[in-house]
Amino acid sequence: MGDTRQLDPTILREYDIRGIIGDSFNAAEYRSIGRAFGSVVREHSNSDKTPVVAVGYDGRLSSPELSDALCAGLTASGVNVINVGCGPTPMLYFATHELETDGGMMITGSHNPPDYNGIKMVLDGHSFFGDDIQALGACVAEGNFTEGEGALREHSVFARYIERILEDFAPGTELSVAWDPGNGASGEVVAELVKSLPGQHFLINEEIDGTFPAHHPDPTVEKNLVQLKELVAEKGCDLGVGFDGDGDRIGVVDAEGRVLWGDQLMIVLAREVLKDNPGAPIITEVKASKAFFDEVAKAGGTPVMWAAGHSLIKSKMAEMQAPLAGEMSGHIFFADKYFGYDDAIYTTVRLLSILANTDQSVADMQNALPKFMNTPELRFECSEDRKFKVIEEVKARLADAPDIKVHDMDGVRVETKDGWWLLRASNTQAVLVARCESSDEAGLSRLKDAVREQLMASDIEPPADFN
Repeated sequence: MGDTRQLDPTILREYDIRGIIGDSFNAAEYRSIGRAFGSVVREHSNSDKTPVVAVGYDGRLSSPELSDALCAGLTASGVNVINVGCGPTPMLYFATHELETDGGMMITGSHNPPDYNGIKMVLDGHSFFGDDIQALGACVAEGNFTEGEGALREHSVFARYIERILEDFAPGTELSVAWDPGNGASGEVVAELVKSLPGQHFLINEEIDGTFPAHHPDPTVEKNLVQLKELVAEKGCDLGVGFDGDGDRIGVVDAEGRVLWGDQLMIVLAREVLKDNPGAPIITEVKASKAFFDEVAKAGGTPVMWAAGHSLIKSKMAEMQAPLAGEMSGHIFFADKYFGYDDAIYTTVRLLSILANTDQSVADMQNALPKFMNTPELRFECSEDRKFKVIEEVKARLADAPDIKVHDMDGVRVETKDGWWLLRASNTQAVLVARCESSDEAGLSRLKDAVREQLMASDIEPPADFN
């Protein structure tokens, strides 16, 4: 019963476990979570053989100790463990396929500050999220653990992971590429990978350092791409790519230093994927631009709008057998030739293959995209017990509204003659998230007015800078 404990409910998030490492979230909690997940794996297993779980960890200072504790909890529940060591989250996902394990656990704080850490989980090839994570927390609290003496061994998949990524590289014109792993867990993989890629490659912040001395490890926030833009300009590169702290999210800048956002990158990737998969569903989230839906349809695909969240997108992708899916946050999922999980390094190689075999640059592709005016993600504070109720209130008010189309699989995305606006509840924070897009400034202003009107009707005061 020593591993029974009450986990802070705020660390049990929708898609993973994550929080600040300290008094209430440390090695003891990791051991207990290992006990619980090992128990789930054993109960889920239909084989007489001892189940196996692969474990990996990122470059955070706390990760090695937490890895030891997690492995100890897993083995105490009678599960065999293969520790694949330090590396990006997609390398752990790859290990579950390559080593044919029953599950996988990645110790990572993703793009959070250095004092955070967490766990991303896979069971039988599928994301372990939502209700599964809540049930895991209950198992830790109740102590309903299986007992056993599992074996622990270390096994590196580092070289095989890089080799597998390179299998899908299509050489052509040699490119000049800037890379910024952001001192995150993908640094060593990138440094080794580029040795086998043609062209010129310039690396910064490739040394894994859990203090993230250069900048915050989130390439979807433009200020974190300043160094990458400077490197692209200094070296005259064709493009630059940046990764988040655990290598499952990508940021791209063109030769002119402009960001190619997640939905724009998806258009470039989808056109290529659809050549071999005509008519296939290509999935993105409710926050994506109208340009995505128009351009995917124009390329012969079936654009699909779905709820935000990498686990939700991944599950929908498997259900629809879609070859490609992606989010604004830079999670890109390739099932075309690959395993269907989010891997920023693999995505980069697929992008480089496209660019090496066309006479268009990223900048050319960016210039050719339809132009819309849109807001960034706008966030409004709203309590946990109120945020989903507000969305239901908005849905009810819009039910009989004329001349609009409402998509309600994740909040409300409302199409009007001016464009569209979105209001949804965050799954991970006490906030409402809004976004608006129009073809002109006047239309954008009217869409923002519509959002403001709905917020105020639910007694949510928009911030002063929302204008």
